[in-house]
Amino acid sequence: MIRRLGGSLERPARRRERGKVYQAEVDAALAVIWESLDYICPLRLQPQLLSTGQLLAKHGELTWSPKLEAHLAQISVSSIGRHLPPRPPEQRRRKPAAPPNRHQQAIPAYRIPRDIAAPGHFEIDLVHHCGANTQGEYVYTVQMVDVATGWSARRAILGRSYVVMADALRHLFAQLPFPVLELHPDNGSEFLNAHLLAFLEREYPATDPSRSRPGCPNDNRLVEEKNGSVVRRWLGDRRLDTVIQTRYLNTIYDQLYRYHNYFIPVLKQIDKVWMPPTSARQGYMKRTHDTAQTPLDRFGALDNPAYAAQHQAMCQARAALNPRQLRRDIEKALDHLFAYPNARPGEVQNVYETLADPDHFPEAVEALRAVETVDKPKSGLPTVPTAPTTTVVSSFSRKEEA
Repeated sequence: MIRRLGGSLERPARRRERGKVYQAEVDAALAVIWESLDYICPLRLQPQLLSTGQLLAKHGELTWSPKLEAHLAQISVSSIGRHLPPRPPEQRRRKPAAPPNRHQQAIPAYRIPRDIAAPGHFEIDLVHHCGANTQGEYVYTVQMVDVATGWSARRAILGRSYVVMADALRHLFAQLPFPVLELHPDNGSEFLNAHLLAFLEREYPATDPSRSRPGCPNDNRLVEEKNGSVVRRWLGDRRLDTVIQTRYLNTIYDQLYRYHNYFIPVLKQIDKVWMPPTSARQGYMKRTHDTAQTPLDRFGALDNPAYAAQHQAMCQARAALNPRQLRRDIEKALDHLFAYPNARPGEVQNVYETLADPDHFPEAVEALRAVETVDKPKSGLPTVPTAPTTTVVSSFSRKEEA
């Protein structure tokens, strides 16, 4: 034992190296069979070598021999892994997601509890209106949904720059009947970037940012559902990419704001239980919901004296509206919107003309100082589709002349 401990730890060279058992014929056959079976792993490939090899030889894809058959019958899974060629680049697995940036690392990631009682915890997301072509600038819908009440709001933006995103959030926050306590987007860079986070910290310091966990779309389940049941339900998958389409769509969203929050009831899940399989049916998740109520009624049920006057005013506004006529007005406005032409190739759109409050952004005022804008008469709606290019002097220019 002492002699062994005092000896060298290096492995002595073999007196005679083992020869290769599987030669080029096996390597070539493995490559053909592997490609034929869509580059599956060696553990799944090994049991199918003989049957697949014989079938390929029958169709002239492989040269078969008794020696090759014997080798494929005895080769182990680990040997297959050593003898397979590198996987083609187009067949390699997708690269792992990039690690969170410094903004994502500083923001907690979780799902807002469905039973949260206080209003103001909003899920937020973007809906793309690019049609079948994602090239160039096009319209997005910024949509927010409150977890406690189901209250929702939408704003159309042209592109995803900081200015249009900040302007949309300012407009939406002012439109809501209660303050935003939490803003919960996914991990998109349009929400989690230095400019927008600094804007929120400066303008709305009481709003806490949070985010969904990467790869967990159900963390934003309410807004994801309304992306389809509201935005896609009304607009479909068509492309929108001009200033006039953006501005007119926002007038429609003002109507949808009242229609969905005042009249359309929403369900709120209160429990879910896994039901095990039986002889009569498969296992399933049983979900229980409360009684359907409109977001306005859920807002009134909060029993918060601070919201009493505002809730009463909105109930009076609802009593003065005809929901059927409001729906007809929305459908008519959508037909109007869809009649506008899309941008011509090479045509440049001025996103500053889509802002709700350009005065809040000095760069927007500077860009619009001597620029003509789309026509927006006293009715608040752009001109009819027969004259979409009619222009007037900018309202900012008129202010300066006064």
